[in-house]
Amino acid sequence: MTEKIYLENPYLRQIDARIVEKKYMDNKYYIKTNKTIFYPNLAGGQPRDKGTINGVEVIDTYEDGLDIVHVVKDNIHSDRVELSIDWNNRFDYMQQHSGQHLLSSAFYKLFNGETIGFYIGEEYVYIDVNIPMISKEEIEKVEEFANKIIFSNFSIKSYIVEREDMDKLPVRKDPKVNSNIRIVEIDGIDFSPCCGTHVRSTGEIGMIKIRKVESYKGNIRVEFVCGNRALKDYTWKSDSIQRISMLLSSKDKDVYDRVEKLYKDREGLEKENRYLKERLYKYISAELIREAESIKGVNFILHQSMDMDFKELQNLLPYINLIENTVVLFGVKGKSTGQFILSRSPNLKINMKKVLEEASKTLEIRGGGSPQTVQGGCPIDSLDHVFEALYKGVIEKL
Repeated sequence: MTEKIYLENPYLRQIDARIVEKKYMDNKYYIKTNKTIFYPNLAGGQPRDKGTINGVEVIDTYEDGLDIVHVVKDNIHSDRVELSIDWNNRFDYMQQHSGQHLLSSAFYKLFNGETIGFYIGEEYVYIDVNIPMISKEEIEKVEEFANKIIFSNFSIKSYIVEREDMDKLPVRKDPKVNSNIRIVEIDGIDFSPCCGTHVRSTGEIGMIKIRKVESYKGNIRVEFVCGNRALKDYTWKSDSIQRISMLLSSKDKDVYDRVEKLYKDREGLEKENRYLKERLYKYISAELIREAESIKGVNFILHQSMDMDFKELQNLLPYINLIENTVVLFGVKGKSTGQFILSRSPNLKINMKKVLEEASKTLEIRGGGSPQTVQGGCPIDSLDHVFEALYKGVIEKL
């Protein structure tokens, strides 16, 4: 059985130990030591520690019964080893995990909300609370309550109890084991069965900042950060607001109002732009109809090059197709490819898809569409031939 030093003293960053078992599998070495400070990955939901054994990087750590297995890529030749963990990574997880206990306790005490799931990632932490919905004011109340406990610097301790003693403790959730139950207590405020690493006092959590609350499977998911993560979160957001305020020449507290005004102004401009474009398309369509060539009673609008991009040409079609007995064929030469659109008014019965298929038998064409409208592309130097083939194909079907 591996002696789990991280439970006794999570602040210990380096220890000497002895290798008791080593196996080589899948190009990796699996090492058990008589004691360890490495926290196993996702034990109790907490991610693993990072660090080294005799300077060799530990790439994974996991539980194997009562033992802890350390996985390394390079062989360690001595049975006497030095285990060293990444302290910044360890302390970060301690802040997040202790903060999670405190925030879960706040939801439970204020709104009888039980934490039914939690996740500690490298960037953020979240808990799922069995409350169907919650207001912004209630979230602020939870956050304020949790941070008051942090600032009061209550002690956090852990100890082992047996199942028969559990009734004496107001635990928030039932333990997953029946003996040697480890309780993490926040000074009479919260009691929770847990095998994770925690700070000594709430003050070391630093602060808790709730970043986002959203509905999730009938409950709420609360995303938050603690300690150094909260500081980093504040830093980049503060920097962003300062840069935006400089860009808008306004005070940082006025940024939201200015952005909201810009957003509304943009919506108004977009609406006006759509209206003007519709009028423009109607005008262009009318001009094209007037210039159309009449063949067998059908108006042919033929343009191989217009001062419009392909998307705008597509937008013209609904207006042109309103005119009965009309066929339109547009061609556009890009930098390296040619594009085309062939369409007709609904009253004509020409199958444009068939026209395209027949032209594709002798020419290199990519495209498709419906019996009314087809579009596609071709090599730029063959656009003239494609244009001519489509035009002749339509004429033959009149």
